[in-house]
Amino acid sequence: MAKITQDMTIAQVLQEYPDTARVFMSLGIHCLGCPSASGESVHQAALKHGQEPDDLLRRLNEAAG
Repeated sequence: MAKITQDMTIAQVLQEYPDTARVFMSLGIHCLGCPSASGESVHQAALKHGQEPDDLLRRLNEAAG
């Protein structure tokens, strides 16, 4: 069962699953502590950074264990 959903913000994901930071960083999503992290969803971040939203979500959930 997926723990992380596409509508969660980057900040929510990082707060609950800190190990996901490496996934964001490896895909060029570096603004983990800036204001947009608290307002940008996983889906929005994927699109903004040229990533496939479903692939990002899969990787984040794998990292979250």
